[in-house]
Amino acid sequence: MEKAVTPKLDMPLLHFTNSRKPNSIPSPILRLSSFNRHKKRSCLASSSRPGFETETMTTDSESHGAIMENSTVGRRLIGLAAAAAVAVSSCCDSPALAESLTIAFPVSRAREVTTVQRTLVEAWGLIRETFVDPTFNHQDWDSKLQQTMVEMFPLRSADAAYGKIKAMLSTLGDPFTRLISPKEYQSFRIGSDGNFQGVGLFINSEPRTGHLVVLSCIEGSPAYRAGIHQGEELIEINGEKMDGIDSEAAAQKLRGRVGTFVTIKLKCVNGSGTGSGIREVKVPRDYIKLSPISSTIIPHTTPDGRSAKTGYVKLTAFSQTAASDMINAVHEMENQDVQSYILDLRNNPGGLVKAGLDVAQLWLDGDETLVYTIDREGVTLPINMIDGHAVTHDPLVVLVNEGSASASEILAGALHDNGRAILVGNRTFGKGKIQSVTELNDGSALFVTVAKYLSPSLHEIDQVGISPDVQCTSDMIDSLTGEILEKTNSSIPMLEADSCVMVAEHELETRQSNGTAS
Repeated sequence: MEKAVTPKLDMPLLHFTNSRKPNSIPSPILRLSSFNRHKKRSCLASSSRPGFETETMTTDSESHGAIMENSTVGRRLIGLAAAAAVAVSSCCDSPALAESLTIAFPVSRAREVTTVQRTLVEAWGLIRETFVDPTFNHQDWDSKLQQTMVEMFPLRSADAAYGKIKAMLSTLGDPFTRLISPKEYQSFRIGSDGNFQGVGLFINSEPRTGHLVVLSCIEGSPAYRAGIHQGEELIEINGEKMDGIDSEAAAQKLRGRVGTFVTIKLKCVNGSGTGSGIREVKVPRDYIKLSPISSTIIPHTTPDGRSAKTGYVKLTAFSQTAASDMINAVHEMENQDVQSYILDLRNNPGGLVKAGLDVAQLWLDGDETLVYTIDREGVTLPINMIDGHAVTHDPLVVLVNEGSASASEILAGALHDNGRAILVGNRTFGKGKIQSVTELNDGSALFVTVAKYLSPSLHEIDQVGISPDVQCTSDMIDSLTGEILEKTNSSIPMLEADSCVMVAEHELETRQSNGTAS
């Protein structure tokens, strides 16, 4: 994301842990010592963070970082990942060292490459200690370090050396475990106030193909006005092909000073997937104000002729203000006697894991399980609420689609599996992995997938997604349109013309008339 999102708003502060700085390399023969793996609070992100032009919002807190000390969930959650550090030294007499591995490799004569060699050791060690797959995609991870060091030795530029680290990480088979440059990392952390300069796109790397695809556009943004659509593939940015470029790097290229332009080449596939076309658009950059919440009240008439109100809340990303903004929106609608709610998570690419959990708590009571995590040892642990109190108990429908990813899926699963909400729409994206983010010695940052998550009913989410209770299909809309038009007694506002909103209202009315609470 230019954004990155996650930023689009991420929530409650995440703390980005700094890795232990390695000692300077004294000679070509180095002893690489790994500290004991230990549990600690870490920065966690679901995502999600699908990458966005603004996953910048994450700021000191997202992606990746998860539950605050003063959070109900936070007090129960022990960090999912240990940011174990790897030190480079010529001796290992520290009692803290549990194991050591001696690898001989030549130190580059190019100073800038030597710096990257240190970064390589840091990244390799963090992967070794925390990566969710302890087989490292069925390869010898220790040998991979030695191989990469040898390949890096003859290089003369830092860029080429960083390329070797990225190539090493790619062998893990996980597109979400990646290294970003110091500049990209700083961009990733800025924007806590919800402002950035760019075009307003949410983009993500499609796990199966590696292609960069558009998840959504911020409404009213330059990208939105240019007619860029969900599902389109980014082929080029300013003439540079996007092959092998991750979402963070692409987002960086989309950002820039207000008033400048960026040329984007897109590949669009038609609905049947049988044809495609390539087009190029020139988009101006502008100030992008991110607001994760928009809400309104939809008036309607019940089957027995009474006037009723449904509160509609759209959540576009899980940022630092998502939960507090939602509380305000719901309280305002409660004061206006709303009797039911529609929570719209369509095209929400995710963001802060903590934000998703905090929003879930607004709708649930008691000690409900919000999500299960599975660590690298295969241990499954629940994240539970503690004596929760819902803001409202009114019936709830949650709208989802193929653009609902990461923290959106955590929230949808928590509300659905605990019997709080009906899901309407289409199968979700299917991102069930959580990343930690660690700033390295040179200012770059390493994203590492440290855990997978399951819904409260222990349903797999990763690469599977969540299926809704009710599909939004054109056939269903045809059968409902006349009925809803008759009830409104006036022209239907644009929101009520939204097919999935119409289905959601129908489901709420059906359950209320049957005396069934959601």
